Amino acid sequence: MSRIVVTGGLPLCGELNAPGAKNAALPILAACLLAHHPVRLLGCPKLTDVANMVELLRTLGCSVNWDGDVLNIDSRSAQCHEMPEHLSKALRSSIFLLGPMIGKFKRAVANFPGGCDIGVRPIDLHIAALNALGVSIEESHGSIICEGSNLKGAAIHLDYPSVGATENAIMAAVAAKGETTIQNAAREPEVVHLQEFLCKLGYTVNGAGSSTIYIKGGCTPKTAEHRIMADRIVAGTYLCAAAITAGDITMRGIVPEQLGSIVGKLKECGCEVITESELIRVKGPKRPRELKRVETMPYPGFPTDMQAQIFALCTIADGTSMIVENVFENRFRHASELARMGAESCINGRIAVIRGVKTLTGTRVDAKDLRGGAALVLAGLRAEGETEVCGAEHISRGYEAIETALSSLGAKIRREP
Repeated sequence: MSRIVVTGGLPLCGELNAPGAKNAALPILAACLLAHHPVRLLGCPKLTDVANMVELLRTLGCSVNWDGDVLNIDSRSAQCHEMPEHLSKALRSSIFLLGPMIGKFKRAVANFPGGCDIGVRPIDLHIAALNALGVSIEESHGSIICEGSNLKGAAIHLDYPSVGATENAIMAAVAAKGETTIQNAAREPEVVHLQEFLCKLGYTVNGAGSSTIYIKGGCTPKTAEHRIMADRIVAGTYLCAAAITAGDITMRGIVPEQLGSIVGKLKECGCEVITESELIRVKGPKRPRELKRVETMPYPGFPTDMQAQIFALCTIADGTSMIVENVFENRFRHASELARMGAESCINGRIAVIRGVKTLTGTRVDAKDLRGGAALVLAGLRAEGETEVCGAEHISRGYEAIETALSSLGAKIRREP
């Protein structure tokens, strides 16, 4: 267990380079199982979730080695088709390995995945997509047992544009016989990024970024070197730090269009925003304006992974804001912790109404999940006095040394055991 201690009241100013994206790295690491030659992944973030995925690949028989921020992966010796329970339960994204394992071994055994407690997050869409590809799936004593010897292309229609189900279906379909079409596919940039990687490996995938994706089974093996895309959620979090502290922060190495919904809300609350080809600069107002309505949706809508951070911003806004959480039913757990700092909000199911206060007060709070923990750190940057955010290991799942990044911008922040 560790905690992050923040002394608030300082405007943050400076520049940061966006790190590699966790949500892009994890499915690509899983897809390395499908590579016929060694792979080099550049710009991999050193996060708890990435470390767990690396360990999962090793237990399956892959050779995985770090060289700075580069991961070298060789899956040619992988033979095991069973994921160990302790690792799959520690990592929600362990589910990404189902598609590649079925593609490589024609069978897979996994446990129901773990991760942050932000809602039920059923995997029925994953199972339905794999079923459509001819995979036989049994659930027994908490395990998912998949048999895919008859893997074949199919027409798949997702009831909801789930990122994970879309990516899993793509990774299984590239190893299937024939052609596959995925309709109502997720359009997130991370899905496009996975397509780019699979094409580098020699597979044929087209249409990512739209609602229909086309896959032709089979591979012309190639060696691959691939750089992990920038993390739009981490970038958005640090830009929120500019808004909440009346600071001036520039994020470099990102695609501004990928943060369109986030930038729109920062402008709405009174921030001055400057965008260039790979840069976003945000100058925060003395006090943000209220946000009449923030509604989380699949991309290109406002991301659920930024909901907690924008909630923290609304706690000190001038007026009353409303947030509607459409993706996960249990993602307002940060509200009770922010209340301990003086925030005023009312939660009714998936709707939060937040009345902004002029001042937050530093105190001891608990990070109950990844993004909620980041939101508490943001609130601590604005609060009077010292804020102790306990459970900092949750934050380390998605932010590499958040205290170092914020310190470089002028924050008074430290991590303690």
